Amino acid sequence: MNEDRPLTRLDMLRFARRVVEHQAARQLALMDRWIADEERREAERQRRLAARQAAPEWAVEHGLNGRSAVYVHVGGCPGAGGRAKGVARDQAVRVLTEGGVPACPLCRPDTVLGILE
Repeated sequence: MNEDRPLTRLDMLRFARRVVEHQAARQLALMDRWIADEERREAERQRRLAARQAAPEWAVEHGLNGRSAVYVHVGGCPGAGGRAKGVARDQAVRVLTEGGVPACPLCRPDTVLGILE
């Protein structure tokens, strides 16, 4: 603008409009980020829900060496961790009875399977 003449009311209104437009654009960008974050969280929640529903009925948790079994779990047990592998019911019974692997103290698969220790 020309520094020699004073700002008119119209100049000030146009400046105020540009400021409001800029602030609105920043707020919309922020809202768009929030929406995208929430969509990602919801997609992850849906993925976890689908994985939990698809969890095997029974699982055997292996130790750090990957060979020795640590616990037998009911499928979907939160204590199973990442080293648990899904197994069939008869294999879970066999591991509990013949393999000497203890039942998880959280989900108690021995009780669910009807095996008394």
